[in-house]
Amino acid sequence: MEFTASQIASFIDGKIIGDESALITGVSPIESGETGHLSFIAQDRFTHYLDSTKCSVIIVSESLITKNSYTPTIISVKDAYLSFQILMNLYQEMQGKKEGIENGSSIHETAMIGEKAYIGAFTYVSEKAKIGEGSQIYPQVYIGKGVKIGKNCKIDSGARIYDYCIIGDNCVIHSNTVIGGDGFGFQPTPEGFKKIPQLGNVIIEDDVEIGSNCSIDRATIGSTVIGKGTKIDNLIQIAHNVKIGENNVIAAQAGIAGSTTIGDWNQIGGQVGIVGHIKIGNQVKIQAQSGVNSSVNDRETLYGSPAINYNDYLRNYIHFRNFTEIVNRIKNLENNSKD
Repeated sequence: MEFTASQIASFIDGKIIGDESALITGVSPIESGETGHLSFIAQDRFTHYLDSTKCSVIIVSESLITKNSYTPTIISVKDAYLSFQILMNLYQEMQGKKEGIENGSSIHETAMIGEKAYIGAFTYVSEKAKIGEGSQIYPQVYIGKGVKIGKNCKIDSGARIYDYCIIGDNCVIHSNTVIGGDGFGFQPTPEGFKKIPQLGNVIIEDDVEIGSNCSIDRATIGSTVIGKGTKIDNLIQIAHNVKIGENNVIAAQAGIAGSTTIGDWNQIGGQVGIVGHIKIGNQVKIQAQSGVNSSVNDRETLYGSPAINYNDYLRNYIHFRNFTEIVNRIKNLENNSKD
């Protein structure tokens, strides 16, 4: 696709500095710009590229503009990062969606497929499953018995959604993620560990995105719940009966043990481990690699393992780094006091 600078500015309510007719045929990172490409600058540390990039058009936050003219055409906006996201979403929408059922897929006669949905080759849709209008089910997806998938969802190749799980509208599930596998429930007996049947399901509410290679376990009874608007990175384990609220972000390799409840608008860093049967409040920030082993109040910021208040951790860590020196000083003081 080709766009002029003027057309691009009209999409994002931008003001042009330079050639309105400059033609764009692609996009580039600002560090490796190409002629005919579009990029953006949203931070001061990248403004030196305004004088060196080969990009033909650059979207720039208005607070960073210091001159009346530049070599590339500038589109001045309030927030360049947000404006660039808007453009990327518009471009994705222009690509259109697939529709129809490809050869090689298997759809049970009792399954219900909504209008304008797409079912890719070698996908299996089990009995009484329901797929909403406009949803995209890519090749080699497994959809279990009684599964309900809402409107305008995207389920990427290789994903597995087990029996009776429910997916809301506008959800994205990336490749090789498993929704609704058995929770890790075993009862110790003299003969060994006996499996506890996992009879619940997983409910994923609207506007949730789940990365690749995640595992979200079905509840023992009841439901494991992922709240509206929550975004989950790759390689994350969420155990049975966990309840996650709305608009959380969880970074890669985090693990949440069973029956823990997490509130709304939390930020959980990569490789965080959270024990089971605790409650995390709202607007909590947990730094990467922290281990949380007790309940957390609203608006806390945690770090360490076991995790403590972030500022306390930083102060204590300074002492830890100088621990040998501190011990030697104490020994010297003790020796001097004996003299």
